[in-house]
Amino acid sequence: MQQASRIGLVTPGREAMAYSARAPSLFFFFLAPSRFRSFRSGNYQLSITSRETMNFLPIFLDIKQRSCLVIGGGEVAARKVALLLRTDASVTVVAPTLGTTLAKLHEKGHIKHIPRMFLADDLNHRYIVIAATDDTDLNRRVARLAHARQILINVVDKPELCSFVVPSIIDRSPVIAAVSTGGASPVLARLIRARIETLIPASYGKLAALAADFRGKVKKHFSYPPDRRIFWEKVLQGPIAEMIFAGKEAAARDALEKTLKAQSGVPHEMGEVYLVGGGPGDPDLLTFRALRLMQQADVVVHDRLVSSAVLDLTRRDAERVYVGKERDNHALPQEKINHFLVRLAREGKRVLRLKGGDPFIFGRGGEEIDTLAEQGIPFQVVPGITAASGCAAYAGIPLTHRDFAQSCVFVTGHLQNGTVNLNWDTLIRPDQTIVFYMGLRGLPLICQGLVSRGLSEATPAALIQQGTTPRQRTLVGTLRDLPDMAARATIEPPTLLIVGGVVTLHEKLGWFSREEER
Repeated sequence: MQQASRIGLVTPGREAMAYSARAPSLFFFFLAPSRFRSFRSGNYQLSITSRETMNFLPIFLDIKQRSCLVIGGGEVAARKVALLLRTDASVTVVAPTLGTTLAKLHEKGHIKHIPRMFLADDLNHRYIVIAATDDTDLNRRVARLAHARQILINVVDKPELCSFVVPSIIDRSPVIAAVSTGGASPVLARLIRARIETLIPASYGKLAALAADFRGKVKKHFSYPPDRRIFWEKVLQGPIAEMIFAGKEAAARDALEKTLKAQSGVPHEMGEVYLVGGGPGDPDLLTFRALRLMQQADVVVHDRLVSSAVLDLTRRDAERVYVGKERDNHALPQEKINHFLVRLAREGKRVLRLKGGDPFIFGRGGEEIDTLAEQGIPFQVVPGITAASGCAAYAGIPLTHRDFAQSCVFVTGHLQNGTVNLNWDTLIRPDQTIVFYMGLRGLPLICQGLVSRGLSEATPAALIQQGTTPRQRTLVGTLRDLPDMAARATIEPPTLLIVGGVVTLHEKLGWFSREEER
């Protein structure tokens, strides 16, 4: 982690921002608050409790090349040492013996080792001390001596003995977020950190570095501070930021240079299209990137196969446009959808093209971005969990298995002119799983076609309705009886048909089902 002298002013329930003299850094501090009252001082509103302010002051320290002491040679001590080394601290470990991890660090010259029990003089000239032994009395003694010398001390899992605690950290250097409950519940801090991890893309560090490089130029270009703020808000939430997130750093720098040189001084108004796979239905299966783009888009252009639970995660004030295709009823022809996306982007809008499953698997996503590329519209593609893998996993049907199938093929079962036009010979190979998308209407023809080309009528087959959602139903039968079973069960689309020996594993491995099916 890049380090500099940093301190952040914190108000409960709001983000705290701190800036380094070396590079701009944004920090989030989260503490477990008690009862708060507020008062105003100058332009700042401070919040304190009726009893005390905070148990700990969130503060970032520059410990580069500073002497830090860790007492203990086990794995707990090793985790603390690893954290200190990430800040380029000079680390000394006092312990009679070292565990495997610390021994390797010592062999490589990353740490110093004093191979004996702790002595009081070991605290001389130390900036930070961490006690990480399983000897309670020794830990208390170290804490007492450190406090007497006014040395920063942390005793692992003993906040009452500490002058500082180590938070859960999200490192996107130079962007760093720290979460602490003041030692009250380290597990809760880790859970909160996990939530924040989803909100801060890994490339935020590169975005901060870009902002640092252009900070002087922007300040020179915009002498009025509010203008600078508006400019940076547009840059950090617009296409330039998305270029960084997509790994196009050179393009982002070029775009930012052009933006500054533009007479208007504002970013180019060309929008962007996000082609995002919404997965099979369960919103928990969305990728981090998909969720981020869903929450920043101005317009959502979505299909019928996108579940309501997934659609609900899009930005609340975004315009929604339905372009779904149903049997014999297309809300908007594909060619018009393609040009509709182009028009929206040219209006400067961030367009979320949200598709069920994965946009490149029977989703016609390739056709849409082909048009975007021809028209010079910026776009990015976010894959989603395709229905085959999502539905099969939730039904407990592995698509490949050493004992049943060494290959798997995805095909569309969509009817064209009342028939299913497939290369049947490639489908009836032994030890192969066949997955049919959109095969409900053509189910009798599909089963009949497979049998007529050589598959046994007793071949296991499963039909999964609305997989991964609370409405999931799984019908298991054979090529002979599954069509009749589906007709009696009143199955509703979307569905997925799986054919092959792996289907027999459903009875043993099926784990997700509606309450009435258990």
